[in-house]
Amino acid sequence: MRNTKRIQVFEHRTLFYGSEYDGVVFQKKHFEALAKLNSLHDNKYFTLVHKGVKFSQYVGVVRVDDLNIEILPKVDASHNSEKALWQGVLIEMLKQTKKLKVQKVGQAQVNKQSIHLLDIYFDWFLREVQDLCIKGLIKSYYKESKNVRALKGKLEFAQHLSQNLIHKERFYTSHQVYNKDHTLHQIINQALSIIELVSKGTYLYSRCKEVQLNFPEVTAIICNETTFSKLAFNRKNKPYETAIEIARLIILNFAPNVSAGSENMLALLFDMNSLWEEYVLIKLKEATGDLDIEVFGQNSKRFWNGITIRPDIVVKNGKKASIIDTKWKNNKDNKPSTNDLRQMYVYNEYWQGKNALLLYPGVNSDTLITSKFNEPAAHSCGLANINVFDADKKLDQEIGKRLLLILEKNTFIEK
Repeated sequence: MRNTKRIQVFEHRTLFYGSEYDGVVFQKKHFEALAKLNSLHDNKYFTLVHKGVKFSQYVGVVRVDDLNIEILPKVDASHNSEKALWQGVLIEMLKQTKKLKVQKVGQAQVNKQSIHLLDIYFDWFLREVQDLCIKGLIKSYYKESKNVRALKGKLEFAQHLSQNLIHKERFYTSHQVYNKDHTLHQIINQALSIIELVSKGTYLYSRCKEVQLNFPEVTAIICNETTFSKLAFNRKNKPYETAIEIARLIILNFAPNVSAGSENMLALLFDMNSLWEEYVLIKLKEATGDLDIEVFGQNSKRFWNGITIRPDIVVKNGKKASIIDTKWKNNKDNKPSTNDLRQMYVYNEYWQGKNALLLYPGVNSDTLITSKFNEPAAHSCGLANINVFDADKKLDQEIGKRLLLILEKNTFIEK
């Protein structure tokens, strides 16, 4: 059985082809596949350097043929950071932001660090499809147009005359069909085919084949973004939502034959800045659940000529507003950029806030410094580094409560 090889690399680091990482050689064909993938996505995932790939703020996993490249987050400056530790941070953030679901069996393997990140998604999808099969797959009406031997439905005269001039016993009709060969199952079928191809030689391959055996034969289609945008969920098909969302992630990020060779590629990558923002927002909402405090994300206002501005998080305590902008980067020198400070000044003005906060991740104790803007003197901006780990060196689930205490202690919000 072929074993999937793995290279783990931290964000903003570089892989050079011909070099060995984690006992695995990063080959030129892997470099070429990544370069092709990057060009298909406006060069946002990586930066190409001489004989190498430098990663950006996108974290997650890329599989090229039998190689998994896991890009992990990291905020400390140490070169000896534990990869297992930061893989745990990434997996937990994906779980908390509902981008990943790990159940009992998968979780045990994750804790041992013996499972690849991509396999977790495959395992999740296969379990969702298995559950759908057990509960009963739905049927749906759809329109079918073809030659039949008995007249039913609507006769399509143009096609009938062109195809049945000789075969008088046939009728070209459009008619309603009620069965399991509909779009939702066709999407799932395509995702299963990709998993079958990508997981060949791994422990998930046999599981995928088992699920396929229990899944009905449906028409093979090629899905794109439009296929998913046309879907509408209702009470009948709502149980399919999770499976379809994972299938969407798998299908739209699969690139067959991306290089000159025969390597297939699947990439599941997430912007760490957005992931950090979502995690902080979720935990802050949990911490303020029973308090008379409102927490908003994606709260935008018109700025100029149709352009809007949007802080990451707005915390409202009565008429008092505080702005939080999350930044996933190491800010050990406590020196924000001039653009960040200008941005926070504008947020204070537009949301009538007295305090703004730039929130950075840390790995030790929580720190905060604040300083007032020169004009008007009532405005201030703080810089906070908040420890992402708990006492057991796992992603801290109480980070929202600690952030709330920081805000209260420094009068960003009233008690």
